[in-house]
Formats: sequence, structure tokens, C-alpha cells
Amino acid sequence: MSDELDGELELTAPLVPLFVIAQGRALPRESEYEHTTIITAHEGAVAAARTLAPEARTVMDLIADGFLSVAEVAAHTRLPLGIVRILLAQMAEDGLIHVRDPVPHAERHDPVLLTAVLDGLMRIRTGA
Repeated sequence: MSDELDGELELTAPLVPLFVIAQGRALPRESEYEHTTIITAHEGAVAAARTLAPEARTVMDLIADGFLSVAEVAAHTRLPLGIVRILLAQMAEDGLIHVRDPVPHAERHDPVLLTAVLDGLMRIRTGA
């Protein structure tokens, strides 16, 4: 019986730190960030990062001087995507980061049109 209990504890042990990192919170429905959602720090937020948890400080260090996608933040921090989304939702709620949703697929430029424009410009340049 005790061997069975020890095996069960070993399986769940790696989940405990993730629960602690997320502070027991679930991802709010309005913060279901896509992989390509862009994150950047608000001005002055880097100074406030000193009071954050180590994982949130790491995220702030990553985005302090630029932009990263949610997937890139997860890759750099080596945290699961779900945990990164919860961290980012908490940071956005605290006003530390700016979240920019990806451009909807319907608003993206048509590659055929762009190729045609490029071909036309090349013909003008060569005088053909």
C-alpha cells in the first residue's frame, strides 16, 4: 500500500511547482492568448518587476527592450505554454505588460497581389 502511494506522489510532484508559479489561478477566459500574440513591457514596468515572482521577473527581463510572442516567452523560460499564459494574464491585469493580438487572417495581405506588385516594380526598374 505504501509503495502505491509513493508512486502516486512521484507522478504528481512535478505539477506542484507549476501550481505555485500560477499562484493557483486559472487562465481567465478573456486572456486566452494565441501563440502569436505579441507581448511587450509598459514603460516603467521594469522597475516594478523587482517585486514580482522570479518567473515573472524573467518574463519582464525578456520583453523589457522589445517584443516577443507568447510562444517565444514560453520557449525562453522553458515553462509550459499554459503557465506562461497565466503569468502574462496576471501581469496584464497588474498593468505591467501590453498585449497585442495577432492580425486576424482575414486582414492579412494577399501574397499573390504582393508578388504582382513586386514584379511590376522590378519591370519598372529594369525598364522592360
